[in-house]
Amino acid sequence: MALGSTSKLDRETDSVTRQDLASSNLSRFARTVLFLLFLLSGFSGLVYQVVWVRMAFASFGIIIQVLSVVLSVFMLGLSLGAWGGGRSVDFLVRKTGRSALWLYAGTELLIGVGAFAVPALFAMGQKLLLSAGEANSTRYLFLSALALGVSILPWCILMGATFPFVMAFLRQQDNRNIESFSFLYVANVLGAMAGTLVSAVVLVELLGLRHTLWVAAASNFTVATTASLLAGRSGARMRAAPIPADISATVRPSSQAHPSDRFILSLLFLTGFAALGMEVVWTRAFTPVLGTEVYSFALILFVYLGATFFGASLYRLDLRRNSVRSVAVLLSIVSVAVFLPIVLNDLRLFTTASETVAKWSGAVVLLSICPFCAALGYLTPRLIDSYGLGDPAGAGRAYAVNVLGCILGPLLASYLLLPWVGERIGLVVLGAPFVLLFIFATKSLPAWYRWPNAAISIVLLICSLVYSVDFARFVARNSGNTEIRRDYAASVVSTGRGFDRQLFVNGMGMTALAPATKFMAHLPLMLHEGVSKSVLIICFGMGTTYRSALSWNVETTAVELVPSVKEAFAFYHADAPQVLKNPKGRIVVDDGRRFLSRTREKFDVIVIDPPPPVEAAGSSLLYSEEFYAMAKARLNPNGIVAAWIPVGAPDSGQAMLRSLVNSFPFIRCFVSIENSGVHILASCEPIPNVSASEVSARIPPAAAIDLLEWAPSQDPVSYVNEVFSKEFRIEAALNPDSGIRITDDHPYNEYYFLRRHKH
Repeated sequence: MALGSTSKLDRETDSVTRQDLASSNLSRFARTVLFLLFLLSGFSGLVYQVVWVRMAFASFGIIIQVLSVVLSVFMLGLSLGAWGGGRSVDFLVRKTGRSALWLYAGTELLIGVGAFAVPALFAMGQKLLLSAGEANSTRYLFLSALALGVSILPWCILMGATFPFVMAFLRQQDNRNIESFSFLYVANVLGAMAGTLVSAVVLVELLGLRHTLWVAAASNFTVATTASLLAGRSGARMRAAPIPADISATVRPSSQAHPSDRFILSLLFLTGFAALGMEVVWTRAFTPVLGTEVYSFALILFVYLGATFFGASLYRLDLRRNSVRSVAVLLSIVSVAVFLPIVLNDLRLFTTASETVAKWSGAVVLLSICPFCAALGYLTPRLIDSYGLGDPAGAGRAYAVNVLGCILGPLLASYLLLPWVGERIGLVVLGAPFVLLFIFATKSLPAWYRWPNAAISIVLLICSLVYSVDFARFVARNSGNTEIRRDYAASVVSTGRGFDRQLFVNGMGMTALAPATKFMAHLPLMLHEGVSKSVLIICFGMGTTYRSALSWNVETTAVELVPSVKEAFAFYHADAPQVLKNPKGRIVVDDGRRFLSRTREKFDVIVIDPPPPVEAAGSSLLYSEEFYAMAKARLNPNGIVAAWIPVGAPDSGQAMLRSLVNSFPFIRCFVSIENSGVHILASCEPIPNVSASEVSARIPPAAAIDLLEWAPSQDPVSYVNEVFSKEFRIEAALNPDSGIRITDDHPYNEYYFLRRHKH
């Protein structure tokens, strides 16, 4: 047995976990097939989760709440399915007189239908919510969460029901099989690991989002067919076998719950609550190190599942060796490991370390979550096996409680902790209960082990609170002039002085005070045919483009997804209060695509400056052909769409250009001032080809002052000509492969691992 005497809970179930697992009457072939089926089922489930998250971003906004709602609803479905399936499986088996494996086959068949239904439901929900107000309104946040839930909950319930259905079949085959949950849990987690990595790294890049869902559906249909064949091979008509007396004697009805049962359920709830809450916080906290959100989320999820699989496999190995570790020892590991991601995600470790250490910073922060996840991977199936003892109803109840925590954790993290206290303190809040639990609930451990472990936990807790720094605190310590804002959408850091001021959103540098951001407004307005009356700017940033557009005395609307970005306007421009009072200007907090879908206004110029990096979901959704179709519908005659492509991403840049060429018949391209990127002007009508002197004469006096504010000279003609002289034909930059383009279904810029690895 592991270090320390066993607790009452450990002694109570020790005789059960020591049984010879090789005594199963179920054939090795059938067990192998079931393991593979559950592996494939886990694969498809995580493919759905990865793709649904990305599709939900497109439909409801790229905010952390969308991620947390998908995770929570996913877990809610698993909880309801496990609970309901556990309670109903015996009744269904008795009623039909058939093997529970037929229920599993039917469930997998229905899950596959979700691959086709969910995208349609997302589109319907997006359309119905167009009248729900701006994206930061309580009404929209609530209704979008409801729409997400209605869209994916039925399929997640079916996923949850697969556990008790297969457990019931295993009990029909061998009524002494009390470790069936952990057997299936290991297979499911292994499949989930594969689904996470293969979907994010391979399938979406090669096939697109829709066809990736088809692959998952094919997996479900394969599982359904194979399970049906196995059910027929195992016997068509079967009844649930009773639990043997020596095992059933340890199973207590819920009406006679023992204190150890309540402890198990409480601990299962806490582990689920903390683990999924932390997953949401890690996604934001690790972004400065890991980069784009798609791969960041996939990597975190893959490592999380990999460590969980390791822990669950170790538990299965210990079962065979009759040396299952006590709950007290596992809690001692968790109480220390829970703080490692906070302490090791300290940017000072990478900025002051050697170049080699800094290069592997992403691996360091990912590995920091492994001990915690591995300990929970061992603890969770161990507790559920102890509670359920092979009974589908008992295991379903325990699993449902665990998943209930998984539902509430992400919601608390995204709606309360991140907006109120940020990433670092949020992780401390989620981790602190494990320290208290270890101190007060593990008295069975010897003092020489218990108290040093408690001391280490408390020291790490203090370091997490006092010494460790997250991105915002790191920037503040190293810059001095810094403002930090948090809201439901992001953490926003404004820092620096003069022209060195910078804007960071969730640790990613967004923009700088640069002349190119002025030309984003001035260039299309200078070349617009006729009198310009209205401008739409998607992505507010520092507000420079918005300020420049207003200098033309035109109706100007700016759309910004993150409320705190709008509130930081005055940090970058001293005249921000006066600009905000301009009656011709307004700033709307909303997703840019959603605004275009719900507005009936039309504009002479639409300026798009997607947030970096180019590989982010926010960029691909504003560079896609579907987005340009929305923008084209909102243009006045002779209207111009002005897009911006930064330097440094030639493959993605070619895809962006191709999407524009496929969407507009007339395009002009200019290398920006200071060679920082490319201005692309697109229109459904020819864009006038006029000289720098002609357009300079048409610029209003206030606009000329704004244009030359940061110019090296006060000669508008030479300044404008510096950009005009760098015009180039778009054909010179297009890739001959017409398939290199960006669409909503195939975000070429966002999924790039195989392409760049090959090159």
